[in-house]
Amino acid sequence: MPIKLPSTLPAYSVLTREGVMVMDEDLAAHQDIRPLKIGLLNLMPKKIQTETQFARLIAATPLQNELTLLLMSDHEAKNTASDHMDSFYRAFRDVREEKFDGLIITGAPIEHLPFEEVSYWDELREVMDWTQTHVHSTFGVCWGGMAMLHHFHDVPKHMLDRKLFGAYRHTNLAPASPYLRGFSDDCVVPVSRWTEVRAPEVEAAGLPVLLGSDVTGPCLIEDPEHRALYILNHFEYDSDTLKQEYDRDLDAVQVDGAEIDMPVGYFPSDDPGQNPLNRWRSHAHLLYGNWIAEIYLTTPYDMDRIGQEQTDLRG
Repeated sequence: MPIKLPSTLPAYSVLTREGVMVMDEDLAAHQDIRPLKIGLLNLMPKKIQTETQFARLIAATPLQNELTLLLMSDHEAKNTASDHMDSFYRAFRDVREEKFDGLIITGAPIEHLPFEEVSYWDELREVMDWTQTHVHSTFGVCWGGMAMLHHFHDVPKHMLDRKLFGAYRHTNLAPASPYLRGFSDDCVVPVSRWTEVRAPEVEAAGLPVLLGSDVTGPCLIEDPEHRALYILNHFEYDSDTLKQEYDRDLDAVQVDGAEIDMPVGYFPSDDPGQNPLNRWRSHAHLLYGNWIAEIYLTTPYDMDRIGQEQTDLRG
């Protein structure tokens, strides 16, 4: 089954050209099934790029998914046209009475700030608490995952001396996890961050690390109590996203005084003039497909019951 998107959303035409199964709202209305309702709280500055990346992964499943684009109620997007935001996004304040099968909270380029100094931190705390009664499963990505770890478990983030930047190999630490079904023993994941959470502090909070690296630390963390996953790196990235960030950082570094290193393990022969190879796409589709499958198997059919109970179609 395809993902349901407005036909005028830029991601609709991009994904259609790529051969991804997409469905407009009129056709979806004639199918006698309940699609999974997935929210994307998009905190990234490049809204269209980010919504397309996640829509691509959510669409790569045999289930029909309805994607709702969300933004913080009082935060104005500075890098995306207002007509795009007005046409396709809904403020959190307008959906807080609705239920969702899944929610993705993206990263944000504000990791150098303490959480409490982020302008929308109070509302994001409200969102995170709201997920416990209105969302069946939540996926926190990079800074979004660190924010959830901090909020629910007081796990701190630590600033790094140098940016972790590149395509790093990570070890499959939980091959029996349903979220890692079909994963190899290790996989490449794009990493782009100035902060880290540390494995001993995650483990002290009682949270299992599913993917990790001796170099970059925990990557994928499960939080069963809060029906959540936290991924601190970027499976959703396009082939050239790290290159775009490298070029951007060369022009205007995010952290004052920091040197910008070439992304590790990314450019062929470490030559920025060569096109990078995408070595994470298949595992990206596996992870998000497995997440969607787990939602399908455990979310209540009656959406009013979300946050109150779960089922398991495996018996």
